[in-house]
Amino acid sequence: MKELNVTTIEPRNRHPLIFSTFDGLQKGEELVLTNDHDPKPLYYSLLHEREGQFEWEYLAEGPEEWKVKIAKK
Repeated sequence: MKELNVTTIEPRNRHPLIFSTFDGLQKGEELVLTNDHDPKPLYYSLLHEREGQFEWEYLAEGPEEWKVKIAKK
């Protein structure tokens, strides 16, 4: 399982990094994303651009740290 902490990444660079990391996963692999806010906008971006290719599960829901497991189908 890969882990990606984007809390120190400049906000405009986060989504490209997350998409690149997700695209590098093999089917069945998972990515645990750590963020400093609810990554719900990312969920909708993935839903639009990678529809049917992922599963999304919150592991921690703030208030200071959010963790989401994103599995590649």
